Amino acid sequence: MVAMSIHEFAHGWMADKLGDHTARYSGRLTLNPFAHIDLIGTVLLPLFIFIASGGRFVFGSAKPVPINYWALRNPKRDLIWVGLSGPLANLIFAFLMTFLIRLFIIPFIPRFTFIFFRLILINVVLCVFNLLPIPPLDGSRILIGILPPEFVNKYIRIEPYGFFIIMLMFFLGIFDIILWPIVRIIIGFLRITF
Repeated sequence: MVAMSIHEFAHGWMADKLGDHTARYSGRLTLNPFAHIDLIGTVLLPLFIFIASGGRFVFGSAKPVPINYWALRNPKRDLIWVGLSGPLANLIFAFLMTFLIRLFIIPFIPRFTFIFFRLILINVVLCVFNLLPIPPLDGSRILIGILPPEFVNKYIRIEPYGFFIIMLMFFLGIFDIILWPIVRIIIGFLRITF
């Protein structure tokens, strides 16, 4: 919930700074996790996947922050920044947690260290996962901002199938090949041992 709240807040904050105040008017420009809970994505889906996988796997999502891309000052360019803001906020938070562990926690409270390590891992995974260019993940928004208009129309046609593509990639183990090596590189850079 902490990682998802930071992620969604960052999207809303960036959009607000770039001219779209929809998140502010919707009460979503907050770090309060309750503002970002989605009954299906945050509660029911993770519970179902956790039970179905025998406790080995969990996946969920927050309620996406509403963004009116046409209210942005430069929609094509600003779409990239709004898309990047969530994953970047997760990465910054992971670096901040690493700094706090090194500064305060490791010598004094080992149990707190475990919690902080998990926070770091979850934020790094959320960052890398959301940068994948599969709609509706943030990487797809970044790609839409980069692609020429004639390709964008073809690309966005796969969005209704995005969730199924993501689930298929999980079950086929494709994320083990794509996601985890990048996560390990970042965790290695942070010099965190799990």
